[in-house]
Amino acid sequence: MIVLPGERIVLRALRLDELDIVSDAYLTADYPLGGAKPPTRAQLRRRIERSGTLWNGKLDLGIEAEGRLVGDAGARAPRGAFPPDVFEIGVTLYDAADRGRGYGLETTKLVTDHLFATEGAERVQATTADWNTPMRRVLEKLGFANEGILRAFFPAENGRDDYVMYALTRSDWEGQ
Repeated sequence: MIVLPGERIVLRALRLDELDIVSDAYLTADYPLGGAKPPTRAQLRRRIERSGTLWNGKLDLGIEAEGRLVGDAGARAPRGAFPPDVFEIGVTLYDAADRGRGYGLETTKLVTDHLFATEGAERVQATTADWNTPMRRVLEKLGFANEGILRAFFPAENGRDDYVMYALTRSDWEGQ
C-alpha cells in the first residue's frame, strides 16, 4: 500500500469508512463538473477498494490533512490510451476552505515524485481548465511546462471549457 508523507499532508489509500465523505464531495461539489456526471456510489466504492496501489493503470489516493480527508489525488496511465510510461495526474480538494493552503501543491509534488521515482514515469502530464488559475500556478511552480490549449475540451454549463495541457519529463524533474 502506497503512503506518501509530506510536511502538512499524507497521501494514502482511501478507506471504505470514508465512502460517504467522498460521495458527498462529488455530489455537492463546489467546483464545476460541467457536463460530466459525478461517479456513482458503486463506482466510488470500487475506486476506494482499489486505492493505494497502482491497479490497471490507475492510482487513487486520499489526501489527509489535520487528521481528516480533504480530497483525493490520482494518476492514470490507461493501457492503449497513452504511450508507455506516460501518466496523467489529477487533484481534487473537496471543500473551498481547504484550497489555498498549499495542499494541492504538496499533493502534486508528492504524486509526481512518486511516479518518477517508483512507477517508471518518463512523462507526467496534467490538464486543467483555462480559468483554474490556482491549479495552473501549482503546475508552473513545480516546473510543468505549458504545452498549449485544448480548445473546447471539457463540457461546461454554457458550452465547453478550454483546457491547458502541462507536462514534465523525467529529465525536467531530475534537473530541478
